[in-house]
This record gives sequence, structure tokens and C-alpha cells, in this order.
Amino acid sequence: QVQLVESGGGLVQAGGSLRLSCAASGSIYSINAMGWYRQGPGKQRELVAAITSDGFINYADSVKGRFTISRDNAKKNGVTLQMNSLNPEDTAVYYCHARRVRTYSRATENDYWGQGTQVTVSS
Repeated sequence: QVQLVESGGGLVQAGGSLRLSCAASGSIYSINAMGWYRQGPGKQRELVAAITSDGFINYADSVKGRFTISRDNAKKNGVTLQMNSLNPEDTAVYYCHARRVRTYSRATENDYWGQGTQVTVSS
């Protein structure tokens, strides 16, 4: 089974920075893309940033210029999200997502989610 383990959330003051990390484990053959979504209080889950296996990157307009997504070279099938200039509107539970994961044991591709990590930005 594939698991996504996240780390790095917490409480920070406005203007501060946090770094989120996610590592996918299991009998993984390939992952089409990894990314981060977030869900704020009373809001729908939304895409924050994603990076494909080819290196194509997509950001939500609200985080462009402040957040940077990259592959975690220290961990195979890992991704990090560097978040700078945080503001209270960034407060949310952040979820790691792996899209179209192919494993050695299954012929189909599936998506997986992490358990979520809380990011709280105080004003």
C-alpha cells in the first residue's frame, strides 16, 4: 500500500516562513505528479502547487511568488513546499497529494492523500 507522510506544519507569525515535506512510500513504480492542497476553515480544498515527473510546476495564483515547490532530492518520491511571506489567509490544513501512482503490485493507477498537516498564521 502507498502512504504519504507529511511534516513541517505549525504556527508562525504573519510574514514568516514554513517548509512542508512529504514522502511517499510503498512499492512505487512511478508517480505522475505530487503536490499540495489546502483546506481552510469553511472553505473547499484547493490546489496550492504541484510538480509533475517531467518538472512542470503549477501554482495557485494566491501563492505565486511566495511559495516554491520542489522535489526532495534526499528522499525518492518526496516533495517539499517552501512557504514564505505567510499571511493569515494561508491558514489551513495542508494535504500532500500523489497523482496517478503506479505500483509494482497493481496494474491500475491511483491517487493518494496524506493525512494533512495544520498551518496556522497569526496576525
